[in-house]
Amino acid sequence: MSDALVARWGVARVRALSIMLGGAAGALARAGLAEALPHADGEWPWATFAVNLAGTALLAWLTTRLTEMVAPTRFWRFLLGTGVCGALTTFSTFQVETIRLARDGGAALAAGYATASIAAGMALAVAATVVARRRRYG
Repeated sequence: MSDALVARWGVARVRALSIMLGGAAGALARAGLAEALPHADGEWPWATFAVNLAGTALLAWLTTRLTEMVAPTRFWRFLLGTGVCGALTTFSTFQVETIRLARDGGAALAAGYATASIAAGMALAVAATVVARRRRYG
C-alpha cells in the first residue's frame, strides 16, 4: 500500500482494508475449492483438508519470511496472514466435519481425519519454516 493511501486514510483503516481484501480472497478460494471437491456424508472432506494444510504452510512460510527475512512492512502480514490465511483455513468446519464423520462414517475415519489433519499441518508448518529460512542462508 502506498504512503499516500496511508496519509489519506490512516494506518488503522489501511490495515482494516488489507484484512478485508485478504479475507475476501481467502474466503473465495475456500468456497471455490469446496465447490470443486464436494463430498458426501461419511466421506473424507478433501476441500477442508486441503485448504487447512495450504493455509498452514502459507502462514508458516509468511510468518518466517516477514519476521526474519525482510524488512517489516505495515500491511503484508495483515493482508496475507490475517486476511488470506484466516479466511482460507477453517477450524470450525474441521470440527463439524470430524463430528459428522464419526456419526456417518465411523469413529475410525473421524480419528484418522483429525490425526492426519493435525500431523500433516504440523509437518507442513515445520517444512515451510525450514524452506523460508533456507532461502536466506542457502
